[in-house]
Amino acid sequence: MPRRIDHLVVAVHDLDEASGLYQRLGFQVGARNRHPWGTENRLVQFGSSFIELITVGEDAEISPHGEGTFSFGAFVRDYLEQREGLAMLVLDSDDAKADAASFAQKGIGSFEAFFFERRGRRPDGTPTHVAFTLAFARDEAAPQAAFFVCQQHYPENFWNPEFQRHDNKAVDIAAIAFVASHPEQHRTFLAAFTGSDPERIVDHDLSFPLRDARLDVMTPDDAAEVFGSVEVDPGQPSLAAFSVRVEDIGRQARWLDAAEVPYQHIGSRLVVPASAAFGVAIAFEAT
Repeated sequence: MPRRIDHLVVAVHDLDEASGLYQRLGFQVGARNRHPWGTENRLVQFGSSFIELITVGEDAEISPHGEGTFSFGAFVRDYLEQREGLAMLVLDSDDAKADAASFAQKGIGSFEAFFFERRGRRPDGTPTHVAFTLAFARDEAAPQAAFFVCQQHYPENFWNPEFQRHDNKAVDIAAIAFVASHPEQHRTFLAAFTGSDPERIVDHDLSFPLRDARLDVMTPDDAAEVFGSVEVDPGQPSLAAFSVRVEDIGRQARWLDAAEVPYQHIGSRLVVPASAAFGVAIAFEAT
């Protein structure tokens, strides 16, 4: 069975400024959290996935990448030295240690599973405990994009309907766009990572089905047609955009107008350009 999106990691320099934009887009944005190594995040939670806005906090103590280890903090730090944007795609896992072994066997990542925990907060502000194990994979042809799976050890402490109530009536993430000049070069890696084969092939574009979503791999020219504009280096395959399902697309257009957020009508979707959204294009589509 294809995996589901657990979350997307959007790296930004100013966490509060980015959170303000997402609030203007109509999302409820959670409180600031800090990882043990010093990256800090704020989350936008949906029914089965979430968006993680992340930055590097002051006095961060980030470990470097090592033999057999992938440093989450080092990747975010290095990514932000180049740009802001959609840095990581994270899928779900029931057993991250087993997935790490599977990724090694498939030749897409020889990294140790990584466990960490932190304090969280419930909607009423009371503290709670969350913990995760991550298993990383690597597409050698796409060094500016990170891929991993996440096992949640206390999902009952993390997922909460109160965090999932958004003014824009957002339901969940619908799609992610990975932009590459030669999509076929990434077929083998993405099939192994997602657990699915491309369902649709249009010219040189690929689409991998996920559970209730999809991962589209497209050329820069095709991405420009779908999203108006994306901020990618043509020579560097990158995660560049995502789509969110909303209950009423007309209502969302009125919301964006009132918030004075720039967007385009492209087909049946509304697209906030990457230039206005910290390096990642954000599309809204009807459920």
